[in-house]
Amino acid sequence: MREFAYARAGDQSEALAEIDGDATFLAGGTNLVDLMKLGVETPARLVDIRRLPGSIDDTGDGGLRIGASVPNSVVAADSRVRERYPFVAQALLSGASGQLRNLATTGGNLLQRTRCVYFMDVTKPCNKREPGSGCPALEGDHENLAILGWSEACVATHPSDFAVPLAALDAQVHVLGIGGARVVALTDLHRLPGDDPSRDTVLEPGELVTAVELPPLPFARRSGYRKVRERASFSFALVSVAAALDTDGGTVREARLALGGVAHKPWRCLTAEDALRGARATAESFARAADAELAAARPLRDNGHKVPIARNAITTLLLDLAERP
Repeated sequence: MREFAYARAGDQSEALAEIDGDATFLAGGTNLVDLMKLGVETPARLVDIRRLPGSIDDTGDGGLRIGASVPNSVVAADSRVRERYPFVAQALLSGASGQLRNLATTGGNLLQRTRCVYFMDVTKPCNKREPGSGCPALEGDHENLAILGWSEACVATHPSDFAVPLAALDAQVHVLGIGGARVVALTDLHRLPGDDPSRDTVLEPGELVTAVELPPLPFARRSGYRKVRERASFSFALVSVAAALDTDGGTVREARLALGGVAHKPWRCLTAEDALRGARATAESFARAADAELAAARPLRDNGHKVPIARNAITTLLLDLAERP
């Protein structure tokens, strides 16, 4: 790890004042420090924002506002999150270990970088790490990489579990920069790779995530998160599904659905949601909706297994939700 300078911010204004061209915010550090050890990230200066105040607060319309510095373990244990948005708590509890969840923060979780083996190995070319150097994953090791939204420049996947139900919820991300505050929809925060996979998000240099707002969604009380992975601990998702379902007399009134582990960003399943509205709440209808969404999939040589995994995960999770009272 190369030498770096260190500063600790006492509040948001101080954090913004400390950031310059080659500085990086440090929160829990569960991803950033690993990347620094590997030589993937080489900031000249770290601005520690771990101690910035943060809390989980009710909003006036019945939603929740979660401060960016709140640890993942605190969010997962909050009774309001568990009752109103159970799939958010389930997603957080499916990630990493208890020790890591105690360190990882709300904002940092959303901004973690891909675990593609080529990105994390500085001896290999990678367009995300070194634009223009190529994407060896296209012909190399890509079993756990993207089947949706990828480009010839990059087939990496976004690793966050937390971000998947947030995409289904239409969560809003509050951001603060030198130019002032703004709000970014979670579904717009992360980018598809296109010709420039080096930019993971639409954040401008020096912008700080300050909070995530979960809008009110009454039927999110009937929600769930299902994660398919190679082993039960630590592994990132091969495919994950976040879903919330509203039914009336055996017919779907509304559904929210998002996938993880399949694209460069959390994948909101708008096509499947459209197919579900007004359909019977049956395994056949759920499978048809999954097929409609996955029609756009472009699996690579060695990751075609993700398509049936995603289809089955969507179908079984929705069926489970439909059978709940």
